[in-house]
Amino acid sequence: MRLVIKVGSHVLTSEGTIAKERMKGLVALIADLKAAGNEVILVSSGAVAAGYTLLPLDRHSVANRQALAAIGQPLLMKMYQEKFARYELLCSQVLLSADVFDSKEHTQHAKNAIDTLLANGVVPIINENDTVSIEELVFGDNDRLSAHVAHHFDAKMLVILSDIDAFYDKDPNCHADAKPRRVVTHISDTELCAEHTPNNEFATGGIVTKLQAADYLMKHGREMFLASGFDLDAVRAFLLQGKHEGGTLFKPEKREG
Repeated sequence: MRLVIKVGSHVLTSEGTIAKERMKGLVALIADLKAAGNEVILVSSGAVAAGYTLLPLDRHSVANRQALAAIGQPLLMKMYQEKFARYELLCSQVLLSADVFDSKEHTQHAKNAIDTLLANGVVPIINENDTVSIEELVFGDNDRLSAHVAHHFDAKMLVILSDIDAFYDKDPNCHADAKPRRVVTHISDTELCAEHTPNNEFATGGIVTKLQAADYLMKHGREMFLASGFDLDAVRAFLLQGKHEGGTLFKPEKREG
């Protein structure tokens, strides 16, 4: 099975630096998924945060965030390479811009490269080319990029690992009785258009961009699983054991006929 795993800035950063233990846990999960016969594409945020550890510029400026991404991207990749090497796995950097998916020819060229990497056991690590493309830096935190990657590169499922551990029936930050929704087959227009609510100084997304990603995939007949990136027990149980113990599965509604 081909999977896309997207990890957000809040999961990968802690107190202004890269959360190395969480990164180790993520890499171990991917290694286990590959050992079980899966192909895994990783969409990773964190370049801006990595750059900030070397040059603490004001992150409110888009130009500064672009500069931090340029500094941080090779550092982030070096950290991934070192951790994947412990499992004798190769990883690769793939920087995409949003307009890749505007052209069938460009999309096919990108897919050919991804297919070749996966066929040779390499883990492609995708990020938006933040130095020249500002959209991900302003909003989205790669959520919508990862949805396009899952669809156009023919993955069965997108897995988003986040500080948000599930989609709740009401805001859990405001309502003590909020309950996680285990399976979702429809997302309302109201939910898709709510205000963005990023929870971290490096994050640019929130639940809304995740719902938009899920809605896009469901409309294209694909699934998305949202779970915690701080505690990987739920995603491990779901992907490796087939047990739905936590998180939310977004899947297309079955149609008659």
